[in-house]
Amino acid sequence: MENPSVPGAITRRRALTVAGGVFAGAALAQAASPAFGATAASDADAIVVGHGLAGLVATAELAAAGRKVLLLDQEPEASLGGQAFWSFGGLFFVDSAEQRLMGVKDSRELAWQDWLGTAGFDRGVDDPEGQDHWAYKWAEAYVDFAAEEKRAWLAGLGMQWFPIVGWAERGGGLADGHGNSVPRFHVTWGTGPAVVEPFEKKVRAAVADRLVTFRFRHRVDELIVTGGAVTGVRGAVLQPSDAARGKPSSRTVVGEFELRAPVVVVTSGGIGADHDLVRANWPARLGSPPKSMITGVPAHVDGRMLAITERAGGRIVNPDRMWHYTEGLKNYDPIWPGHGIRILPGPSSMWFDATGKRFSSPDIPGYDTLHTLKSITDSGHDYSWFVTTQKIIAKEFALSGSEQNPDLTEKNIWKLLSRIWQTPEPIERFKEKGEDFVVAKTLPELVAGMNKLTGDDLIDLAGLKRQIEARDREIDNPYTKDVQVMGIRNALAYPGDTLSRTASVHRILDPGAGPLIAVRLNILTRKTLGGLQTDLSGRVLNAAGTPIAGLYAAGEVAGFGGGGVHGYRSLEGTFLGGCLFSGRTAGRAAAAATAS
Repeated sequence: MENPSVPGAITRRRALTVAGGVFAGAALAQAASPAFGATAASDADAIVVGHGLAGLVATAELAAAGRKVLLLDQEPEASLGGQAFWSFGGLFFVDSAEQRLMGVKDSRELAWQDWLGTAGFDRGVDDPEGQDHWAYKWAEAYVDFAAEEKRAWLAGLGMQWFPIVGWAERGGGLADGHGNSVPRFHVTWGTGPAVVEPFEKKVRAAVADRLVTFRFRHRVDELIVTGGAVTGVRGAVLQPSDAARGKPSSRTVVGEFELRAPVVVVTSGGIGADHDLVRANWPARLGSPPKSMITGVPAHVDGRMLAITERAGGRIVNPDRMWHYTEGLKNYDPIWPGHGIRILPGPSSMWFDATGKRFSSPDIPGYDTLHTLKSITDSGHDYSWFVTTQKIIAKEFALSGSEQNPDLTEKNIWKLLSRIWQTPEPIERFKEKGEDFVVAKTLPELVAGMNKLTGDDLIDLAGLKRQIEARDREIDNPYTKDVQVMGIRNALAYPGDTLSRTASVHRILDPGAGPLIAVRLNILTRKTLGGLQTDLSGRVLNAAGTPIAGLYAAGEVAGFGGGGVHGYRSLEGTFLGGCLFSGRTAGRAAAAATAS
């Protein structure tokens, strides 16, 4: 049963039910009538709901086992691959060839220590009905996967990785606390599209072999339950759409459908595009829900299948766990509504709240995302500031998203090498065209621009100058009491950061490092960390902890495995990997379950 003491658990259940209520009523009305017009019922060995990365992987596994699969999605074919296509392509490996090349000594034991310190599992790990029971087991299995088979499996599919391993979520606390003790963020050569590509190819080949049938513009509104088992889906056929990838598509209904199969695999993603649902599930531990947020995922990431699967008996756990970024920029050239882009920062920019007060440890760029999110909400404002220099952004700023990294996405070595002598072009475009950047030669001009941008005159010149000058005095020696300066020096001890991610230590107010730059940082919605509880085969469990016959889930809708493999926080590079691992697991288990 659900634990009513868990913040947000009941709130989300109600919120999701309301969000899907209209469609549920329509689906129930349809169930009373056997006629479904031109889209008559079809049979298959399995139905996969959601054509993102987890759905493609699950479908590829089912087809490899000779199963006939219907792959459904409410979006048009242009959006095949889902959110993963837009990603930076970061993957979490343990003791990889790339790590060893960079002199990084990693191990399964160190990675597991970091995972446990980050996840903070505390909801019934040893209780078979506990919300963290299966999440913990999935975490163990995933770390084993990342330390053993994962890289070889993906390399065998043709994937390659940029040799300099990134160091995300550094934590900055104790050895057994939050964060990566060593760099583990492996950027895929070709970014997100290169992660999607091998599985899309497999699925398209299976389409050619008549094992897989795409059903684009098929919105599932109900899971069909017969005798306690899920035996198919019902829903609406949406108007054909030529919307480009990521663009909102029409929700006009032109027909209805009913499809049946002995197995249904739900891989429909999370709730990141629905700000109302994000706020409804926002936990008190992260402060008050922001009134203003920007969106890190396309509009179709609406969470509908969570409520629909719950109505079929599936159990939602850890709904109050979520992952949102603090370094969001409003996209000057948006693809989806409220489109935001995240800065992946190096460690050198100074970070201030909206009033100009410097954050303390661990609220340092790249160290502890959710702690900093709490500090921002505690400030009473929905934004914060980086104060930095041209020298820092030229070396340290990267932007999330395949489209923001044309050198890596296009596998263009010349463009990649150009980062050595110039600020990457996407960064410069945001600096020039983005509304969140203020550029000035002097600090008084910078403060005037910051106050003009927000219109609230919260930044006091004298106070900001005092804090920056105090930090600048700390760089005269190779030792310091300033934790951020310690972190910069620690980063420079890692060859990967020296080569590509950390500027040499310098004074912020050094004219030679300028111009000065202030960046307004918005809260950017992204990932749902909780979701449908699944066992180690990807079978969806009911409130009693019993698998629902015929029903599987993978990817973000399942909390990337078990209803929350990350616990409270992520080590990064683990979202794509969670889709890969859980999609593979559910696909193989569903194939075994349908063996004749």
